Amino acid sequence: MTDSVFTPGPLDRSDRVYVAGHRGLVGSAVWRRLEAEGFSDLVGRTSAELDLKDRDAVFAFFAEQKPRYVVLAAAKVGGIMANNTYPHDFLSENLQIQVNVMDAAVEHDTERLMFLGSSCIYPKFAEQPIREDSLLTGHLEPTNDAYAIAKIAGIMQVQAVRRQYGKHWISAMPTNLYGPGDNFSPTGSHVLPALIRRYDEAAKSGADRVENWGTGSPRREFLHVDDMAAAVLHLMEHYDGPEQVNVGTGSDVTIKEIAETIASIVEFEGQTVWDTTKPDGTPQKLLDVSKLADAGWTAGIGLEDGLRTTIDWYRTHVDSIRQ
Repeated sequence: MTDSVFTPGPLDRSDRVYVAGHRGLVGSAVWRRLEAEGFSDLVGRTSAELDLKDRDAVFAFFAEQKPRYVVLAAAKVGGIMANNTYPHDFLSENLQIQVNVMDAAVEHDTERLMFLGSSCIYPKFAEQPIREDSLLTGHLEPTNDAYAIAKIAGIMQVQAVRRQYGKHWISAMPTNLYGPGDNFSPTGSHVLPALIRRYDEAAKSGADRVENWGTGSPRREFLHVDDMAAAVLHLMEHYDGPEQVNVGTGSDVTIKEIAETIASIVEFEGQTVWDTTKPDGTPQKLLDVSKLADAGWTAGIGLEDGLRTTIDWYRTHVDSIRQ
């Protein structure tokens, strides 16, 4: 069965929505957004309650819950160091999670599924800003290629389900995300939360210097996770197509600039030094968000405002957040 004619529209607020990964950065934001929008039957399970790598357990969960809608935000994620050190874990665990959830969703007739990936799916030297059709046109960034391959496989599975079963599932590829609920671990976090933690601790301790990896020259695009959650719902209600949709702001800054902004907000007055023996990663990752704009959505939270609220959240929750 191939794609049939389908016009997306408002999701039924009374029908069941399963948010896979509802305690994570993206999943928790999606959950908050759906609650705010009046969805009354949200379902989530922690990893302790449901191991998404356990195929039998996932199928049993879907047989019991039968969600009409699914947001697949569950994933094993991490920064450059974690991805580079544990490539097998990032490849294997993400493939298992995706395949199990999507296979169970097919088996139990999930109507709409949103698969969330990452901008790292695109080639390292893709033309900027990166269009959706840049996928599979060049070599990946070696430090996170295993994770990227898993996410590419997820896109392909969504497309295969559309072709074989005619289901109107979609994929979205966010740029770098940040916000409440992020992972601020010194070894497992992405660049922005790592910088927030580093500079805040330095400011509190009165340290005279902060050392960061690389040169600070790579350019990165950052999207507040609450904007991402809004985009997820918007796309589920307004977009249908086999091609993944980029989700971002359409503008970027250097790592050095983001470090300076964070240092200023936390009132760190010392020196920043850059360890140029450490890898920079991809030189630039700016997404072309034309398709997203055509679907009627643009980001609304400015970077500095988003950073201030994220830093406030971090300081409030520093004793209880993931370490």
